[in-house]
Amino acid sequence: MTMTMHIADRAIGPGHRPYIIAEMSGNHNQSLDRALAIVEAAAKSGAHALKLQTYTADTMTLALTGGDFLISDEKSLWKGQNLHALYQQAYTPWEWHAPIMQRANELGMACFSTPFDETAVDFLESLNVPAYKIASFENVHLPLIRKVAATGKPMIMSTGMATIAELDEAVRAARGAGCKDLVLLKCTSTYPATPANTNVLTIPHMRELFKVQVGLSDHTMGLGASVAAVAHGATVIEKHFTLRRADGGVDSTFSMEPEELALLVTESERAWQSLGQVTYGPTEAEQNSLKHRRSVYVAEDIPAGTVLNAQNLRCVRPGLGLAPKYYDLLLGRRVNRDLKKGTPMSWDLLGG
Repeated sequence: MTMTMHIADRAIGPGHRPYIIAEMSGNHNQSLDRALAIVEAAAKSGAHALKLQTYTADTMTLALTGGDFLISDEKSLWKGQNLHALYQQAYTPWEWHAPIMQRANELGMACFSTPFDETAVDFLESLNVPAYKIASFENVHLPLIRKVAATGKPMIMSTGMATIAELDEAVRAARGAGCKDLVLLKCTSTYPATPANTNVLTIPHMRELFKVQVGLSDHTMGLGASVAAVAHGATVIEKHFTLRRADGGVDSTFSMEPEELALLVTESERAWQSLGQVTYGPTEAEQNSLKHRRSVYVAEDIPAGTVLNAQNLRCVRPGLGLAPKYYDLLLGRRVNRDLKKGTPMSWDLLGG
């Protein structure tokens, strides 16, 4: 397993803060100006990369209506639309890719894309993208995976719907065709997804099974699932992103807004920082807090020879006396000198 990889100049791995990808998808609503505004908002929110999708309606499906090409699923956001028309509405014009990528790079973000067929890979290679994403619906498209792997660029692959056998085939195809840096993203291919069907516990299992870095392609609302994924070892988080859900668009319903993305960047980093290592006992930062534990103190002014009892001996803060575990052993013992109220108890204060 590669512990650290790079996309452009940013390191990705367990020793680095989570890599946050803002997925534009079709949220540009067929406006280049809006697309560029999304780039700027993603950069301002702290995303490390912006991702596009590279296809045309004709490379995705056939120009047919009705029958198999009509979306009839009652739960689908796109029920009643024909596939070709939907992709025509959602696709990012290829001539927009260069200006979008240029703007992202100017703002310090990497920009890459999801190709949906081999011609898209050739086009993206002409733009010298720094990495590639394989969509969940394409993780069984082994010829496409091999084509991407042959570029030698890092590959991020969503695992939605894939069985272990299918993922094994995809990973073997990628590695066999030359992919050195591979990240698998746990993904639930429903739009939106719910936290209950996100199953982030799959992340550490997938990491061990395939010896790769893992992450989450998160279609849930909010950021709880993403933060939980980081707690289970995710090094990459991908979220759909828009300016405002109220603006509408094919993916707007389950996309993050700028303020939410900024919060995701912050909270995912905090989750990563909190992982630390297995440790017990006071940390260096806790050393000063030890004195605020309880310990055994003299609770009254008492003369030499006094027998210690529940009235003149108490367990209180601060923690500069004997530990409370010795309290019962001290009861009934005599002190060997006059003691003032507030004296921390120690063994040398006892008579023989």
